[in-house]
Amino acid sequence: MRQTIFKSICIFMVFSFLLLNASVQTSMAQIVTTETVIEIHQQTEGRTTVNTFLQRNDVQQTMVAQGIDLLEAQKRVEALSDAEILHLAQTIEQLPAGAGIGSVVGAAVFIFLVLLVTDLLGLTHVFPFVNR
Repeated sequence: MRQTIFKSICIFMVFSFLLLNASVQTSMAQIVTTETVIEIHQQTEGRTTVNTFLQRNDVQQTMVAQGIDLLEAQKRVEALSDAEILHLAQTIEQLPAGAGIGSVVGAAVFIFLVLLVTDLLGLTHVFPFVNR
């Protein structure tokens, strides 16, 4: 009787250890290069720059005057690739400070063109005048 209980416990323990071993996931560590860290930082910084620019009242007023839906513009900006965001952020940062409404209109026109191209490609439907 004692031997049967001992044998049952041993089988249970072996089975438990096998199940424990099967559930453990292996992990791999890799070295993160400086370029990767800089690239991630630039992407994050670029998205922050573009989102901050879109939150400005003068930019929003210009976009509304152009007939652009603010929520749809925000969704499209979120859908831009990292390279497009980086280019857009660099364009925004190169605008002259205090240049008046001209630079804001230029940026709004750029965003309008991005929205128009995505409409023409059939990815979205923001502008009713674009016929697919």
